[in-house]
Amino acid sequence: AIFIFQGRYTKEAMRGMVDNPEDRSIATGKMVEAAGGRLISYYVTLGEWDFIVTADLPDQATASAVAMAVAASGGAHASLAIRPVARTVP
Repeated sequence: AIFIFQGRYTKEAMRGMVDNPEDRSIATGKMVEAAGGRLISYYVTLGEWDFIVTADLPDQATASAVAMAVAASGGAHASLAIRPVARTVP
């Protein structure tokens, strides 16, 4: 099932990324794969959310566990796992 995650980095995480820039999609992909899923996309965004991730995960419980692991890491807060209602293809 496809899930969309939105979140904001903590101030400490932002400082760390400024001091030591790195591709966060690599760590994100590893976390998703460890949960039995597949990373589809990772975007750094401007505005209310700092990142948006789409991932294919086994179920809602797994998506919730991933969101909780992200929040527990201390690097991000307000991580949400949203199940899209419909998919549109151009």
